[in-house]
Amino acid sequence: MPEQRQAVIAAYETLAAEDDGRVCRDISEEACNAQPQNFLRHATALGLNKAADGLADPKLVLSWLMTHLGAPSVLIGLLVPIREAGALLPQLFTAARIRAMARRKWAWAGAALGQGLGAAIILAAALLTEGWAAGLGILAGLTLLALSRSVASVAYKDVLGKTIAKGQRGTVTGLAGSWSALVVIGFALVLIVFSDARALIVLGALALASGAWVLAGIVFAGLHEDAGAQEGGANGWRAAIANLKYLREDPQLARFILARGLLTSTALAPPYLVILASGDNGAALAGLGALVLASSLAALSSSYIWGRLADRSSRQVLIWTGISGAGAMLLTLAFAALGLEASFWAMPLALFGLMVAHQGVRLGRSTYLVDMVGSDLRAVYTAISNTVIGVILLASGLFGALAALFGAGATLAVFALMAACGAFVAHGLKELGDGRVS
Repeated sequence: MPEQRQAVIAAYETLAAEDDGRVCRDISEEACNAQPQNFLRHATALGLNKAADGLADPKLVLSWLMTHLGAPSVLIGLLVPIREAGALLPQLFTAARIRAMARRKWAWAGAALGQGLGAAIILAAALLTEGWAAGLGILAGLTLLALSRSVASVAYKDVLGKTIAKGQRGTVTGLAGSWSALVVIGFALVLIVFSDARALIVLGALALASGAWVLAGIVFAGLHEDAGAQEGGANGWRAAIANLKYLREDPQLARFILARGLLTSTALAPPYLVILASGDNGAALAGLGALVLASSLAALSSSYIWGRLADRSSRQVLIWTGISGAGAMLLTLAFAALGLEASFWAMPLALFGLMVAHQGVRLGRSTYLVDMVGSDLRAVYTAISNTVIGVILLASGLFGALAALFGAGATLAVFALMAACGAFVAHGLKELGDGRVS
């Protein structure tokens, strides 16, 4: 047993690039002692979660699957709104209930099991039905997956803040993003090499995703988590509305949410990039593997780096990801203006740049929110932020649909402007980094 613990500590110190004697900040002494094994459990469980996300990606994989099964376009168009809004909007109303739990790891573990069940429903619908029935079945599974994810999102940041010290949080999430990207890269390569069996491969990926979420829940349940404060556990509309007072009382929270809302353009833009690449002949669907590969390579090459940078200054990460996201979208427009949108390399390259920026947005916003507030309000702030962003995503989706009347290029130009404005707003945030050079 001592040898096993030494191996865990050695792995932790290597992965976390520890150089300060493992000084713990912002967590208890008990959590500090358990941090090596907690770090590895976080990296494993979160990586399994992220890998499953990539294998069942609504923007690419599920949209292709529904098209393959003959589902109507009106149902396909609901995939991203259900996935994003369903994962965010309920959070304001579940935060108080989660806060009533002394150990919130159980909320995340249960939510992981729910996501696994949702993926299993999607798989069953794909195997047993087609057309409208397949579309409705897939949307039902995605709804359960999204609602489960909303619970996991609220719980995770709070558990992360209680079990991993400040200065290592971005690192552990970045590490999880990097290794999980390898899994999705393997999936993309299999799609490219065995393109004739694409449907069977996608079904197999859904089965793997379901199993990965179940395993993630089991791993996460083994975390050492101190019992937390349980005050304010009342739930419902009254508690939810009461929580909105923090938007008035904390200008930094309001500015952070505004910056994050503008930076959602990095998530909303990829479908319009695909439209530019595919035209009217659906060529992008034939290149599913190349698009998944580009997105996965972006996560692999940038997640760990963004995580380390976020531990030094998550504010700077938000600024630079807004600038780089706008640049990637402008590069897409330049490729289109030069007539390169149908080439085999141009749009995957642009998507790669865009997804690098998006990975930074995800890591920067997560780390900033965890670091900006203490454990007593972390779950509430997370729920407020995510719920407001859910509304913004719905509004942005409508705006994007209206802008699409003028073409995918015009829509991307608007999203590029949003990203640039997001960088400007993030510039006004307080600096929370500790200034450590590591």
